[in-house]
Amino acid sequence: MTRPPLYTRRPFLAGLLRQLPLLVVLLAVGTGLLMVTFEHWRRGLVVVGLALVGGGLLRLLLPLRRVGFLAVRSRPVDVVMMAGVGLTLTAVALAVPGE
Repeated sequence: MTRPPLYTRRPFLAGLLRQLPLLVVLLAVGTGLLMVTFEHWRRGLVVVGLALVGGGLLRLLLPLRRVGFLAVRSRPVDVVMMAGVGLTLTAVALAVPGE
């Protein structure tokens, strides 16, 4: 006898697991913004930029049923926007003259 799928046995848990990639990206962005708050702005912005690049990679590699709310538009648009903004933010943070 096979067990029913997780989304019918525990829909709340299945929904949380589906949003795990978004939670990882948001935690990394929050960590970067916390670093900016405590006057480590360059490292913080690099962390935020790399978190966005990571979100773009997650959107690229994960199937649609596992990506959750990282899927906003079509896959190419999401990947280009997230990775592009992340790379731009990282490049600008590293290009500003140092402390």
